[in-house]
Amino acid sequence: MKVAIWHNLPSGGGKRALYEHVRGLLERGHVVESWCPPTADQAYLPLGRLVREHVVSFTWTEQKESGLTGRLVGPYRNVTTKLRAMDEHCRRCAEEINAGDFDVLLSGSCAFFRVTSIARHVRLPALIYLQEPYRWLYEALPRLPWLARPSPGNFTVKSGYRFVEDLISVQGLRIQAREEVGNAQAFQRILVNSFFSRESVLRAYGLEAEVCYLGVDTDRFAYRRERREPFLISVGAFVPEKNPRFAVEALARVQGTRPRLVWVGNIANGQYLRDTRDFASSMGVTLDARIGIPDSDLVDLLNRATAMLYAPRLEPFGLGPLEGNACGLPVIAVAEGGVRETVVPDVNGILVPPDPGAMAAAIERLMGDPGYARRLGENGVALVADRWSVEAAQQRIESILKTVVSPARDLLSEEVRRP
Repeated sequence: MKVAIWHNLPSGGGKRALYEHVRGLLERGHVVESWCPPTADQAYLPLGRLVREHVVSFTWTEQKESGLTGRLVGPYRNVTTKLRAMDEHCRRCAEEINAGDFDVLLSGSCAFFRVTSIARHVRLPALIYLQEPYRWLYEALPRLPWLARPSPGNFTVKSGYRFVEDLISVQGLRIQAREEVGNAQAFQRILVNSFFSRESVLRAYGLEAEVCYLGVDTDRFAYRRERREPFLISVGAFVPEKNPRFAVEALARVQGTRPRLVWVGNIANGQYLRDTRDFASSMGVTLDARIGIPDSDLVDLLNRATAMLYAPRLEPFGLGPLEGNACGLPVIAVAEGGVRETVVPDVNGILVPPDPGAMAAAIERLMGDPGYARRLGENGVALVADRWSVEAAQQRIESILKTVVSPARDLLSEEVRRP
């Protein structure tokens, strides 16, 4: 097959998954080229190491509106102009892809809109590996954007202005949601990372999606059998939806000597990080945040920690716990989202309800019973090898691509044979 790739991914699990998919396709003898805007992360696992990557311009600048009218329409205008700019970028990418005699397009997600218009413009079968819909439009994080503003009581000029401001802003979000759904409808197949994500796509788009599980590269995330040290690790961007404050609250409830928490993140919300550090200090918890460290340092920490704490809100899949398992690390996770498909209670980790006290009890259990912790970690190594290998994930994506390409080739051959 000749496969075109498009993405606009930041660093993190989504980019790692795409990198492994591309690597697997190349190892199986397929031809791959990639397209992306300059806003995609080019430093973290760059596809340019593996294939020719075309960085196609994406020109958009957020406008800081002034004046009464400008402040009213600014959020709406920024959404609509950014959508148009991304659509123009996708048109240019599609022109190059259409001229390249490719068999299929495999799209990744977009950091801005999750699903872009690329499939509307290419003239070949198109699939998207979608990590999640644009959650802030469909979930309360912490509040649904569609909800009406609180009733102001008596009408005032100020409350009237706020009403109109909210009305215009929400209309921009409605347009973004409309375009996201329309873009998703243009793909022949939507692939997702978990059954939870499949349900999220169905709720948000009303479209069917197919689970294509990811895997872990155990050459990169290798089990070294090192001595475990009395600290815990969490992974993920240091932002509210990854729930670091919950992990701090859980540690604050641990009786006796509290292990420190090492948080490894690809990015961080600066103010939220500062606030959480202050909160941890006030609770007597040592928080060691390490942002943007290389994978080699992460693997070292995974091989030395006692356990991983994992508590993001409605995480679609969560590659981090499986990467920890591959390094022999047991996981204590909140039973929420896609994590319920990867962490098997009392096999490779412990699932707890979304209660800091329950997580604290699980921490105390693992810290107090090294044999139990070691057994969970070694089970995790075996489970990853058996169910979650990167080779199996690469085989899955290749098989799905072939099922799309073969009918398209048969149809083309039939058209060629017609008199």
